[in-house]
Amino acid sequence: MFKTIKNALKTEEVRKRLLYTLVLIIVFRLGCFITVPGVDTFALSEAMGSTEGIGGLINIISGGAFSRFSIFAMTISPYITASIVIQLLAMVIPALERLAKEGGEEGRQKMNRYTKYLTIVLAIVEGLGIYLSYQSSGIFINPGFLTGFIVVLSLVAGTALLMWLGEQITNRGIGNGISIIIFIGIVSGLPSAVTTIWGLILGTGTFSTTGLLISLGIIIGAIILVAGVVFVQTAERRIPVQYAKKVVGRKMVGAQNTHIPLKLAMAGVMPVIFASSFMTFPAMILQMFIKDIATQTGFWAGVYKFSIATSTSNVPVGYTIANALVYLLLIVGFTFFYTYATFNPAEVANNIKKNGGFIPGIRAGRPTTEYLTSVISKITWFGGFFLSLIAILPMLIRFTGLNIAFGGTSILIVVGVALETVQQLESLLMMRHYKGFLN
Repeated sequence: MFKTIKNALKTEEVRKRLLYTLVLIIVFRLGCFITVPGVDTFALSEAMGSTEGIGGLINIISGGAFSRFSIFAMTISPYITASIVIQLLAMVIPALERLAKEGGEEGRQKMNRYTKYLTIVLAIVEGLGIYLSYQSSGIFINPGFLTGFIVVLSLVAGTALLMWLGEQITNRGIGNGISIIIFIGIVSGLPSAVTTIWGLILGTGTFSTTGLLISLGIIIGAIILVAGVVFVQTAERRIPVQYAKKVVGRKMVGAQNTHIPLKLAMAGVMPVIFASSFMTFPAMILQMFIKDIATQTGFWAGVYKFSIATSTSNVPVGYTIANALVYLLLIVGFTFFYTYATFNPAEVANNIKKNGGFIPGIRAGRPTTEYLTSVISKITWFGGFFLSLIAILPMLIRFTGLNIAFGGTSILIVVGVALETVQQLESLLMMRHYKGFLN
């Protein structure tokens, strides 16, 4: 990884992309400290002193922007939700399915445009929900229609700006723009995690042997967790493919042995991000329509507590267990959905057959499709359960009384995005070398 970064800094074109990405990251971090107009900063520090529930999860991803009620308080979550909805609609609406599969570059741009439109709609709904939820908390100077309009408009504009920053990083930077923004938001909480661990050792001003042992356990556990995530993210199941000899012009070509690399976690961290957004969406809607729902009882209050159990400890154990089970199922489901959305066994089998190839011991055509489907299903089950177990680790840690900012979901996202970024840099370096050779 360090060698790749060193080579990237030596290459002028890649270095410019890195600097451009760095500038946009600085813009993002500066925006996290710009408070929305109409907010009383003194009252805000008291109201946001302990951010938990849905706000706690958003605050981690946004890099503390939510606790400051900045223009980036909603972070990029509306865009993620919109992407999920558009991909699901593409599976049930034939016109969208044709546009996604057969539209080419123009179809991709149209799908991206639809995603942006839906992002703005969801951002308005979420921004309105946030304003109504905190309207009675006293953080607004003159709560009313005009203040609400300005607050919602500022939050929507912040989300739109983040969406634009992500696109610029993808097109003119090092790629993976949306993931980079989420990555930076989570990493910005690293000093808080270090402070928490240091507080276990010298929290009361005196050395604590118990705190030291707990801190060492957390650090060793984090290292093992990162190593496990790296291993699974980079592990591959290689399917051998052989190509027969054929005559092309006056030359005999073919007779090659190659393989299809199938990653154990082909979907990456996207299922975790999708599941988190899906789980917390009901809480956002309920906050908008029911005032002070967190302190109430009844069916909808139970739905709210169930929805926020992922990111808070102030709910009964039953809600946490139920939330963990549903969260696990959603991650597995989204893993299958995202894997089959990016890898089509029938299409791969047809391409192998057209090029005169075959998998040893498997007939070309339908048997190859069934074999690839079986392999993909097995490794996807493993990858889905691995992601699920890592993601629910924060719930298990909370039972011990610890409150660590970096949970399993955060580590998954950070490690996954870091690996993808390094791969993107390697691809850029390889393209640059090819261009230099051709020129």
